[in-house]
Amino acid sequence: MSGLLVNVPVDARLTWRYESESQAIHSLYERAKQAQWNATTDVDWSIEVPFGAPLPDDSSFAMASFAASPLAPAGRQMWDVFRWELQTWMVSQFLHGEQGAMVVAARLVEVVPDLDSKYYAASQAADEARHVEVFSRYLREKVPHFYPITAPLKELLEDLLSDTRWDITALGMQIVVEALAMAAFRLANSTFHDDLICDITRLVARDEARHVTFGILSLSGIYSEMSSAELSDREDMVLTSASLMRRRFLLEDVWERLDVDRVEGMEFAARDELMIKYRQAIFSKVISSLANIGLLTPRVRDGLEKLELLGFADRSIRPGYRRGPRG
Repeated sequence: MSGLLVNVPVDARLTWRYESESQAIHSLYERAKQAQWNATTDVDWSIEVPFGAPLPDDSSFAMASFAASPLAPAGRQMWDVFRWELQTWMVSQFLHGEQGAMVVAARLVEVVPDLDSKYYAASQAADEARHVEVFSRYLREKVPHFYPITAPLKELLEDLLSDTRWDITALGMQIVVEALAMAAFRLANSTFHDDLICDITRLVARDEARHVTFGILSLSGIYSEMSSAELSDREDMVLTSASLMRRRFLLEDVWERLDVDRVEGMEFAARDELMIKYRQAIFSKVISSLANIGLLTPRVRDGLEKLELLGFADRSIRPGYRRGPRG
């Protein structure tokens, strides 16, 4: 696979204020130091991955989804093939996303204004390096193939890395991509099929929870001070990111690998109730995080509703938006 090169000028900021300016972020940094783990020694790599082995029946809900899918004509065994492929596809996208997160965290070290945030972003870059290491090793050693980065994820990473405004880069990565990943990791026991990847995702999820918290702490309070035009840019970014991530979960690459017509497979994924519920489940953390930072505006909420991403979110969450003094 070819790489991705994004050329963008950014202003590197240094500060001579060495006293702590945010106790909450400093405490998060202390937690990060205490929670480090080693991808070589803290993961039991001797666990075998029985890739392609028959799997138990899913829930009746899931089996009904299979029966209505373009996979059904190939017989029950095709559901197991699909589930193994879906796991490999998801872990592959975790890998590509974590490398993007590593680069974004390194960017944030340069551009965030205060030292506590620089400390934490540096620790996050180390976390993301470990995640790239662990997912890469799993895919190289335990499964027969892995997937290239999806077009929607690549487009989102290009968008985030080409923007010179640090808060937009942080918003897209810390609040959208990282929150999606954390939710997916926490669903691993019900969606993945071997003990090794479940152990790995449990370790990674602990780190991701801190990363999302860092995003919330860093971005809280800034949107109420923005002009209408500035706020609109942030809303655009959220809705574009959500649309791209929804499109990614239409599983274009998986259908093609299974010789299912790409359009038929994507149309099925778009309308199937099980897949809609899964997308809503993993977006629930994104939605609560947007509410926490004051960016679940009426416009954002309406856009997410149109994308069918609000079902698992708490519909009682009120938009945390307050018009700033320059609005």
